[in-house]
Amino acid sequence: MSDQKLKNKLPTIHQTRKVASSRLFEIEALDLEFSNGEKREYERLVSRGVGAVLIVPILRKEGQEDTVLLIREYAAGTERYELAFPKGKVEVGEETLHAANREIMEEVGYQSGKLTLLKALSLAPGYLGHVTNIILAEDLSERREEGDEPEEIEVVPWKLSEIDQLIERDDFAEGRSVAAVYLLKQHLAKNP
Repeated sequence: MSDQKLKNKLPTIHQTRKVASSRLFEIEALDLEFSNGEKREYERLVSRGVGAVLIVPILRKEGQEDTVLLIREYAAGTERYELAFPKGKVEVGEETLHAANREIMEEVGYQSGKLTLLKALSLAPGYLGHVTNIILAEDLSERREEGDEPEEIEVVPWKLSEIDQLIERDDFAEGRSVAAVYLLKQHLAKNP
């Protein structure tokens, strides 16, 4: 077998066992054997959901500059309010684009007439199988739906011409949102 084929051969999983469990995640231990004979125990977080969406809503009004809609909400992990794009989980049996439209109706009060998947991102593939779908939402019209947030979410309009200044903000640190800015810029460069 060539060196390249050895490098690309997936390890054999000899055993999988649950180590811990919570409402959102399960921790599994995997007994692995690599193609070179090395054996290791890896741990991974197994999501209880079917993934998530992060939505980049672009509001275009005639005579006004294009604007993206951000939200400011409490983040328990950093114990502060963070500025980010709206996001949420995909419900079991729900289509990804439907979940994106539902989330922006709940969080920013708009629905989209045109949704485009920019990219599916893995956050930490070494130990987490969770995927977040980055969705561009265009052709927005006002429509508010009731969500499950514990407090009203602040909607923060941000001019597209000032998107680079957004990256520099301390309160705009959520990695998926930062990646979404670059995916948005790439998409707009190809589709002006």
